[in-house]
Amino acid sequence: MELNLKRPLAFFDLEATGLNIAKDRIVEISILKVNPNGSNESKTWLINPDYPITAEASEIHGYTNDDLKDKPTFKQLAKDISRFLDNCDLAGYNALRYDIPMLVEEFLRADIDFEVTNRKLIDVQNIFMKMEQRTLKAAYKFYLQKNLENAHAAEADTMATYEVLTAQLDKYKETEFTDRKGNTSIPVKNDMEALAAFSSHHRNADLIGQFIFNEEGKEVVNFGKHKGKLLEDVFSSEPSYYNWIMKADFPLYTKKMITRIKFRMAK
Repeated sequence: MELNLKRPLAFFDLEATGLNIAKDRIVEISILKVNPNGSNESKTWLINPDYPITAEASEIHGYTNDDLKDKPTFKQLAKDISRFLDNCDLAGYNALRYDIPMLVEEFLRADIDFEVTNRKLIDVQNIFMKMEQRTLKAAYKFYLQKNLENAHAAEADTMATYEVLTAQLDKYKETEFTDRKGNTSIPVKNDMEALAAFSSHHRNADLIGQFIFNEEGKEVVNFGKHKGKLLEDVFSSEPSYYNWIMKADFPLYTKKMITRIKFRMAK
C-alpha cells in the first residue's frame, strides 16, 4: 500500500556503542526518506563514536572502534543529517524508546536543537505489539484457537500456560530459527534445558538480570556506570562497590550472589 503522506516520512535505524541513551554514541545511522510524491532517497553514515563500543554491541553490529577510527564524528555530520531530516516525520522499530532519544541526544551534544515536538513519531514495533498482543489470553487464542475463560484467575492461567507450551512444542517442531549472529538451530524441542536456554534473553547471574553471564561464563554488570564490565574487575578497582550493593535496595538473592563472588575472589 502506498503511504498517504503530507510531508516526508523518514524511516531510520541506529547502531550504537551500547544501550545507554545518556552515555552511548551512534556508530551507524541509515535513513530512508519517503516523499509525498512516492519517490524516496536513502543515506547511510558510518560514524566514529569517540567512545568505547561494548563487546555486546560489537557482537551485534560487527563494528569495533578500530573499524571506525577514521570516520567522521557525529558532530562533523550533524548538520548534514539534520538537513536530510528537515521537515520529516520519523518512523522506526522501537524508535520511541531507543532510536529517537539516542538521535536527539547526539544532536544536542553537537549543539543542534533537533526538535521532535512538531513531528509525527511512528513506532512500528508498538503497532505490531498492540495489534498482535503477547498476553497469555492472546497466546491461548493463537495456539489453541479458543478463548481463555477466567483469565487472571491463577488456576486458569496456570493451566493455560501449560497448554500453550505443549501447543508450541507441536507448532514449532522441526522449525528452524536464525539468531542475530546468523546461527541456525531448531530450538523449540521437548527438552527443558533447550527451552530454558531459548526462552531467556540472556543468562542472568542473579534473578532480575542486574548481573549477567558473558560468553565465557563470567559475571558482568548489566546496569549503571559499570555496565558491561566484569564484576570481578569492578570489585578490584572499586572495593566500595560491594558495600554499596549490600546497603542498597537490591534483592537478597542478588546480594547472596555477589557475596559468593567476593568470597571466591578472596581465595
